[in-house]
Amino acid sequence: MVDVAVVGAGIVGAACALACARRGLSVVVLERGGLVAGTTGSGEGNLLVSDKPPGPELDLALLSLRLWREWAPELGDIELEAKGGLIVTRSDAALPALSAAARAQAVAGVLAEELDAAAVREREPAIAPDVVGGVYYPQDMQVQPARAAAAMLAAARDLGARVLLRTPAVAVRPDGVDTPTSSVTARWVVNAAGAWAGSLGTALPVAPRRGFVMVTEPVGRLIRHKVYSAEYLDNVASDAASMQTSTVVEGTPAGTVLIGATRELVGFDPALSHDAVGALARGAIALFPALAGVRAIRVYRGYRPFAPDHLPVIGPDPGMPSLLHAHGHEGAGIGLAPATGHLIAQSIVGETPDLDLTPFDPARFLTATPTPLP
Repeated sequence: MVDVAVVGAGIVGAACALACARRGLSVVVLERGGLVAGTTGSGEGNLLVSDKPPGPELDLALLSLRLWREWAPELGDIELEAKGGLIVTRSDAALPALSAAARAQAVAGVLAEELDAAAVREREPAIAPDVVGGVYYPQDMQVQPARAAAAMLAAARDLGARVLLRTPAVAVRPDGVDTPTSSVTARWVVNAAGAWAGSLGTALPVAPRRGFVMVTEPVGRLIRHKVYSAEYLDNVASDAASMQTSTVVEGTPAGTVLIGATRELVGFDPALSHDAVGALARGAIALFPALAGVRAIRVYRGYRPFAPDHLPVIGPDPGMPSLLHAHGHEGAGIGLAPATGHLIAQSIVGETPDLDLTPFDPARFLTATPTPLP
């Protein structure tokens, strides 16, 4: 029997495995596909506080940023960049709301600098001339998510963890988990299956929310920060099943540009959406006109694990206390992974968690008014 069986080898599962292994627990990770074959391999790598209002998710993000910095030296080259985030707008009418949000976040420990049009262009010289202002968030960072997840799993293996690829979990028992060919006995099971997590344990309303990302050819240091339009904040908070689009643009160390973001509740539909791709291209060119002459080299899609109240699901299953849930982060899973793994490990070894887990409790869905999913 192992101490912990983690279902899912994406970045949240990898963080749970590493945090548990660091505490001396024996760990086995079960992954239904290959390495970073799910949502993590389709992520942009955002580590953000800028898109979160004061509350439990922001507290989780601040803890996670601290842990990213603490863990990074042992993870090697994961392309962790403290580039900062920049929210911008073309509307004078939107500036007061951005300012109010930044001031509210500052009370919770977020650093934010309000910028006029000239200050925005000083930070991003290639930005469109009709941008009237914005807010700069120096704590925002970026990481290469596939590298980070693989590095976390490697670090966990160095501490004795086992990683079993192409080994799906088909059922959870109080003493472990079943796979199609065998059973793994464990004192604790962690459900870190992301958008696929709803099938394990008590049925919880976690659904896949599809999104697309466009990648350009290398263009050098055209874009210096993570830059996104103010509309992105509304899209993150939206419950709409229809496609939501806003502009998110950022460079990578390789010189390519990542362009997002779309959101839609269409299940695990793998089809390419030409409407989504067109919206991404138009939004990016409107924000950075120089991108009009740049080629896109690929488009990929992923499935964010969407919870109806936009909060992660972290804590014991209502019907099986030995099953701990660690999913429902939607588009913030990359950024929130270290804190999630840390809190799961604290719960397993009996430490007092660094954050109150009540807002993330899976049982909240059993007493709340149901929100129907499409």
